[in-house]
Amino acid sequence: MALIEVKDLYLPKRLEHISLQLNDGEMLGLIGPNGSGKSSLLNVLGNVINAEGELTMQGEPIHALTDLERAKKIGLLPQEAAVAWSLRVEDVVALGRLPWRDKDNTKINQAIDQAGIRQLLGRSVDRLSGGERARVWLARVLAGTPRILLADEPIASLDIHHQLSVMDVLKKHAIPGQAVIVALHDLALAARYCDRLCLLHEGKLVAMGESSEVLTEDMLFRTYGIKVEVDLKRCPPLVMPA
Repeated sequence: MALIEVKDLYLPKRLEHISLQLNDGEMLGLIGPNGSGKSSLLNVLGNVINAEGELTMQGEPIHALTDLERAKKIGLLPQEAAVAWSLRVEDVVALGRLPWRDKDNTKINQAIDQAGIRQLLGRSVDRLSGGERARVWLARVLAGTPRILLADEPIASLDIHHQLSVMDVLKKHAIPGQAVIVALHDLALAARYCDRLCLLHEGKLVAMGESSEVLTEDMLFRTYGIKVEVDLKRCPPLVMPA
């Protein structure tokens, strides 16, 4: 049974009747040009915005869950997170435990190590670089131990080393009983890490399947409007403008 199933999801001017499944233990990649609907889809699944359609988790309607129950099961890592206060890094990570109404130091410390931010402890988040803050937000979500982790462009502000580190963390989260949906612009990393890809364009689902089914030169030309060289047999895979 799918962990999450979406049927006929509609959001005016953003999503056009999207239907998809997120399987147990899967890392599903959302790809597509800017404005294609990736963030909107994640925000609907994360209960940030409402949309028409049917959303179920393990066969049960997601809307039947209380806000607290949903927050325990589904963690959203937004593309941008505002810094409202001069909180210390460790206090931001601890906020991930709010749905559980505890301060489980074991899970908080595990999240800190997973995100690789232990050297940032004691510092104020408003004095961190964009890439450092991005990893702090990831640790906050991981501290909540969600079954479903939704990540919107989690590597956008990171250097190459930390891009791979974060993708490794997300991949390790996609174990039996859990799953990940990640929005990415880097098609090569999407092919390298994701079990399946969902290609969106102008709010519509263009293609969905394994990398070899979605990342074809013809499909990418029709979606992005440029010629793309694709070699998925390479290790790591190659997807770049021709």
